[in-house]
Amino acid sequence: MPQDARFADADPAPLSLMAEDEGDLRILSALLQDAVLPASEMSYDPRGRSLALLVNRFRWEDADQAAAEGRDYERVRSVLLIRDVMRVLSDGITRDGDTVMELLAIAWQPGQDGAGRLVLEFAGDGTLVAEVECINIDLRDVTRPYRAVSGKAPAHPD
Repeated sequence: MPQDARFADADPAPLSLMAEDEGDLRILSALLQDAVLPASEMSYDPRGRSLALLVNRFRWEDADQAAAEGRDYERVRSVLLIRDVMRVLSDGITRDGDTVMELLAIAWQPGQDGAGRLVLEFAGDGTLVAEVECINIDLRDVTRPYRAVSGKAPAHPD
């Protein structure tokens, strides 16, 4: 009897994912949990109607396998590109290049006719809100994975 494919059996190719609805967004949010970035690695282009973040993403999709094999956990540089952005608001975020931010989650607040707000929540009570016409997000790994500097998986005590 054939077995179902397991995530661990997949090719460890770079991620290239798109989110177009709330279900997709939950997956991207989980993959981006604990991503870190300097505040200077965020760019809003009002004419292009896009918000881009260059993050150091913890490779959650590889964490169980790394632990089972006793090897180092990994991070990878990834671009998070949010399109169809009408406006960006922030609270508690300093744009100084020395500030390192940790992304905790991305949430969706629906509005009318498919529009809404993408809420990026950062550790330390920082919030970035992108008012968008729709959910239109790309997540792409842009480097090879590298050893996580801490050597540990991020933890979230209760």
